[in-house]
Amino acid sequence: MLVLRPDHDLASPPERPQDFQGQVLMQPLRRTEQAGAVEVVAVFFHNGARTRPHVHSTDQVLVFVEGEGVVATEAERRVVAAGEVVWIPAGTWHWHGANKGRSCCHLSIKPPGSTDWDPPLRDWEQW
Repeated sequence: MLVLRPDHDLASPPERPQDFQGQVLMQPLRRTEQAGAVEVVAVFFHNGARTRPHVHSTDQVLVFVEGEGVVATEAERRVVAAGEVVWIPAGTWHWHGANKGRSCCHLSIKPPGSTDWDPPLRDWEQW
């Protein structure tokens, strides 16, 4: 058994800051390349910070644990709160982070796989 606990004080800036807008800190809780395993990363978004649009080759689950966030796909944009879980299917264009003027933390849970950080921006900049 492994017990994981998000801790803002243990988080650090992302390895690829160009994939984010605003202040973001990340705490890897479980990283693995083992087949069938999942990685778990606590992502702390400060005051409206968010990811750039991207596409994962695997499903991703976002578990919001603090604050108020937003998750957007080509089809919809949803405000989400602590306690809510969002599932994003593999191959889906999306972005996520804190709602405007708010902060949040979510757990990103997904198996190992590639991420395309350069898909079209679409309406991302108009948010």
